[in-house]
Amino acid sequence: MRWRWVLTWVLCGTLTTGLLAVWGLEPDAVGNATSLAAAVIGLFSLMAVWARRRSPRRGSRSTCEQVDRAAEALARLVRHQWQSDAALRQLFDPAPLPVLWTDCALPHIGDHRQLIGDPLTCRADASRELAAAFHGLPRRRLVALGPAGSGKTTLAVLLTLALLQVRETDEPVPVLLSLASFAPSRESVQTWLRRQLAADYSMLTNVDMFGPTAIEDLLADGRILPVLDALDEHPGSGPAAVLTALNDTLAPHAPLILTCRTADYTAAVADAGVLTGAAVITPSPVDPDDALALLRLATPPGPRQGRWRVLAEHLAREPQSAVAQALTNPLMVALARSNYADAPGDPSELTDTHRFPTVAAVEHHLLDALVPTLYARARRQRLPGGRWDPALARLYLAQIASRLQLDETCDLVWWQMYRWTPVMARPWLRAMVWGLATGWLWLVGESVSRQTHIWYWLHAPLSTLHAASLWAAPLVCIQVLAGWIEATGRSDAHPAATAWCTAVCGGLTGAVLEVTSDIVAGMGVGEATKSVFAGMCLFVLALLMVFLSIGLPVPPRGPSRGVITLRNWRCRLPQAIAHMTGVTLLGALLLVLCGIVFGGFDPGVSTWLYGLGFGAVIGAGQAILHWARDTTATDEPTSAISSIKADRVIALTSGAVVVALFCLPDAARQMASSPGSAELALDGLWPTVAASLTSSSAMGLTLAMASYAWPHYTASRALLALRGHLPWRLQTFLVDAHRLGLLRQVGPIYQFRHARLQLHLATDPHPNTTLVC
Repeated sequence: MRWRWVLTWVLCGTLTTGLLAVWGLEPDAVGNATSLAAAVIGLFSLMAVWARRRSPRRGSRSTCEQVDRAAEALARLVRHQWQSDAALRQLFDPAPLPVLWTDCALPHIGDHRQLIGDPLTCRADASRELAAAFHGLPRRRLVALGPAGSGKTTLAVLLTLALLQVRETDEPVPVLLSLASFAPSRESVQTWLRRQLAADYSMLTNVDMFGPTAIEDLLADGRILPVLDALDEHPGSGPAAVLTALNDTLAPHAPLILTCRTADYTAAVADAGVLTGAAVITPSPVDPDDALALLRLATPPGPRQGRWRVLAEHLAREPQSAVAQALTNPLMVALARSNYADAPGDPSELTDTHRFPTVAAVEHHLLDALVPTLYARARRQRLPGGRWDPALARLYLAQIASRLQLDETCDLVWWQMYRWTPVMARPWLRAMVWGLATGWLWLVGESVSRQTHIWYWLHAPLSTLHAASLWAAPLVCIQVLAGWIEATGRSDAHPAATAWCTAVCGGLTGAVLEVTSDIVAGMGVGEATKSVFAGMCLFVLALLMVFLSIGLPVPPRGPSRGVITLRNWRCRLPQAIAHMTGVTLLGALLLVLCGIVFGGFDPGVSTWLYGLGFGAVIGAGQAILHWARDTTATDEPTSAISSIKADRVIALTSGAVVVALFCLPDAARQMASSPGSAELALDGLWPTVAASLTSSSAMGLTLAMASYAWPHYTASRALLALRGHLPWRLQTFLVDAHRLGLLRQVGPIYQFRHARLQLHLATDPHPNTTLVC
């Protein structure tokens, strides 16, 4: 990032040389001397803040002590996360299902025996046996295969907890991650792991506590054991591409755990080869007697125990019946527990061979009864999920499952839900929506500033539409261009250049409209162009400040992280003061230079004082924004609700800052253009600021909101709720579904507890269920 500092000094040196030349021509002009100092100090402050923001933090690497603390904090959070998940899934209540895992018998599916060691056998219900079996592998690489519902994810959770239970300080931390978000064509495995760790465990990005490179050092030093779940969630040739990326990117001796459906993994191995050095295991069918014993233990003592007797007699009499074969699948055992052991249902109904002639019929019945049974029990026992009507809850879950199936994913990602509504998913329509919002906000602001009722503007619709379009049209063009830049991937490679291009595009659009308007009003072309040019320059400057601060106004790829807290304030206070000082000097600089350029007045001491005060307000907002962005919580893993709250805080803070950023150039232009002395112009400072706020705050606020995930999510959620596809309190509904065991949470992402349940809800013919489009 050294080139940024070089550019900063070159720009400041060029400006200094130019102003010295001007001063030499008019040595008596005190204003030029003042503007010389102001320009150099202000520009250098602004550019230094920009260069420092893009550069690495002080100290290029995290210390060994910081990396050790990061590893221990990560281990604590992972243990807490999956212990809570195991409790919700009732994996240890009363005991894990005794599933035996052995070496896969399929040929050419695993690596050479010399590389993977002796045949592996372990039981899912014996945690120490699980950990010992994994540690006994020469390269500590394991692949768990099986059909749908065979307990692969359950094994991954149990193995993660078992490894954490026996983990020594210097051993890697097992971290369970879903492979659904990994795209081998766009990023490497290391880049994806770094991104997922930062998203799911945002506390690792706390620079003050763990240093600037904690995640990179943990990965580079082999302190992370990736437990990668659901390779089969990549459709088509995806599993083969992921397998190739794992073999090509990760070191051959790097520990790894992978789960996948047998058929998908077999096809991937045929195309990409085996996972190097990995042992492959598959589950044995569950013994129906073991399943029945677990179901009896899960049922409270009393009369309900007798209901299992009829089923037990049926299994003994017909060991090859449909229900007997269904109970060899761990998923069906879990569903039977939810429907009968934890609910007042009668399991003897499963012995009706006319009603359930096949295994598929038994599975369909258990899956179909799951949602209403769990919500009815929650209502009966007054649990959190009891607030939802079972039929309505099933409808909402079916809508979510249908959309996930349509997107060929298992991840419910809240910051990508804007894609569920065409008006937000398509860039042109989205730009029009934000443009209309800008026009509406401008109309409200003008009504307040002029103290007129909003219905007053309906009497002059043409002039109102024209005035609003001067703000809305540039925003539409900015959004369309920003969407195209984001789609091509240029924003990541050249953030400063894309910010300049987008700002100039918005400024030119506004200038063309305003010049055309002035010409239509009877003003000459030259006079109109001269009048608009200076305003366009300040408008471009305001846009550039916004884009360099918060990014382009397009839906982000992920939510913003951060929280406003006083934690580590001693370390952050000097940075905040430095940032605030730079922006404060910029505010004073703009007011001084506008007075010179526009010829309204010559700068004096009072001008500097007002400029410094005005810039301090903006600098304080910028400092708060950067403070919040660089601060993360450390006491719990990232959840959907916490990430929404964090993004909302950053979005609202940015909105206030951006409104001030837009207000500053506009107010400076209006004051400098006013006739009379500096004192007369400064006397009208606050009315000028108020007028500028009402006219420019609409554009600034809309730009800020369009750059964050929370406003897009909120708008899409409201549209879907109005159409009856989702509940108004969506996150409350998802939290309740998670507590009932229907969903699981992986960081800020929700998934259906079982892929079979998602498929069943999406494809089951229901009269009131339609696909979300």
